[in-house]
Amino acid sequence: MNTESSALPETFGAQPVVAPATISPAQRMYWSVRRELWENRWLYLAPLGVAAVFLIGFFVSTVHLPAAVRRMEIAGTQHQHDSIGGRLEAHLFAGPYDIASSLMMALAILTGIFYSAEALHGERSDRSILFWKSMPVSDTTTVLAKASIAIVIVPLFVCAVAFVMWWIMLLESSLVLLARGMSPAVLWAQLPLFQMWGLLIWHIVTAHAIWPAPIYCWLLLVGGWARRAVVLWAALPVLVIGVLEKLTFNSWSLAELVGRRLIGDAPSMVVVPGSMSPTNPMTQITAIRFLTSPGLWVGFLVCALFLIAAIRLRRSRGAI
Repeated sequence: MNTESSALPETFGAQPVVAPATISPAQRMYWSVRRELWENRWLYLAPLGVAAVFLIGFFVSTVHLPAAVRRMEIAGTQHQHDSIGGRLEAHLFAGPYDIASSLMMALAILTGIFYSAEALHGERSDRSILFWKSMPVSDTTTVLAKASIAIVIVPLFVCAVAFVMWWIMLLESSLVLLARGMSPAVLWAQLPLFQMWGLLIWHIVTAHAIWPAPIYCWLLLVGGWARRAVVLWAALPVLVIGVLEKLTFNSWSLAELVGRRLIGDAPSMVVVPGSMSPTNPMTQITAIRFLTSPGLWVGFLVCALFLIAAIRLRRSRGAI
């Protein structure tokens, strides 16, 4: 018996038969997410564009920074033994940074809504679903990849953009102060950016990713079913039930519940009284309260049901 022949590949005629390469589920998910980012470049271009416009406006506003720093230094001397005065100074310094983070949070909400509404509907309307269904990627992987964009990728990306914005703002402010012959040490001392960034990550992940996830999954499901006007069809049940509830019980419980979910009213932190910013250094994280909240686990269950329905719907739905 010739032992060398057993090491040669099997052949069919003159052409060798090569076994197809296997692709792991993790690789399929990775490339599905990459495909979504390639097809929807606005997901990262929109936050970058908004950040660029904000930074230009902030740079123009730094013309008043030297006078404000002088007032802060005088106030700091007067309140050097007053903790309330020190907190007020820190809050005034951090004001523009809070506005920048709030802008990114609002952008994350809008991006999640518009992307989720068009994720499954768009591929049906442009008939690209016919091509993608011919690829060796399951409906489960496709739907989960689309859901991860709104729930994972966009929130983390806006966190990174906000952090870069803060550093650029701090460098711009420092250059302006140095150009006026002033030290930026007071500014740097009053802005714990890494602590603020940790608060921002926690808030966006919990309040603007996990908490509104049922709404994003609902929009995915409706987008896989509706032929047009996805947002209208998605909002219609809430409006109808809300009107019936108002007429019957004189309350808006469902509308308020959906609204709180959408704006990120999650029990994940306690904000300083009088401050609306979750990045205030005095903010307290309430992780145990959030993780033990019934609304969190009910939301996970609702997400799972909506995603299962969206996967089954994609299997049966074709191009519009």
